Amino acid sequence: MAAGAIVAGAWLLHGGVLGVLPPAPVAAQAYDGTPVGPAVPPLPSSPPVRVRIPVLGVDAPVGPLGLDGEGRLEPPPGADGNLAGWYRDGAAPGSSGAAVLAGHVDTAHGPAVFYRLGALRRGDQVEVARADRATAWFQVDGVEIYPKREFPDAKVYTATPDAQLRLITCGGAYTREGGWEGNVVVYAHLVRTQRA
Repeated sequence: MAAGAIVAGAWLLHGGVLGVLPPAPVAAQAYDGTPVGPAVPPLPSSPPVRVRIPVLGVDAPVGPLGLDGEGRLEPPPGADGNLAGWYRDGAAPGSSGAAVLAGHVDTAHGPAVFYRLGALRRGDQVEVARADRATAWFQVDGVEIYPKREFPDAKVYTATPDAQLRLITCGGAYTREGGWEGNVVVYAHLVRTQRA
């Protein structure tokens, strides 16, 4: 799966203030492949229905995403800035593998669901509610930003034996001509589960 653009900077194009960019991760938050804290056994597969990131005030529904004609991850529908998307052909959050949730950084109406993703720090928690009424909690292991042309597909999307989570949005520099020049990626692993 190729990364591709998640959003084209709609808010900045439609009256947003140039120069007011979303938070970017600092080098100290880089992901080195080491989980921060112990992991727990994975759950059976079940689609996600909601994602919550308490430290950022995120509480959003989750819908399924596929790939576009060029093999890049589709963005969530742009009409709802508070909607996140799950790559439906990959792992489900809480099950074995690296599950992928993507969200817009902004829409034509302003900052969107993952606008502050770059502000996450190691140890912060992400909660995912699933269709089977189980809940999976993930702890952030690192946050990085990559130029779109140098997006590390293998690092982000490679299958993992344990339950991990990737949160992805646009970020970095922004131009009217090219939109967002990078992607912010949050790496996290499963630390707690609760079944219905």
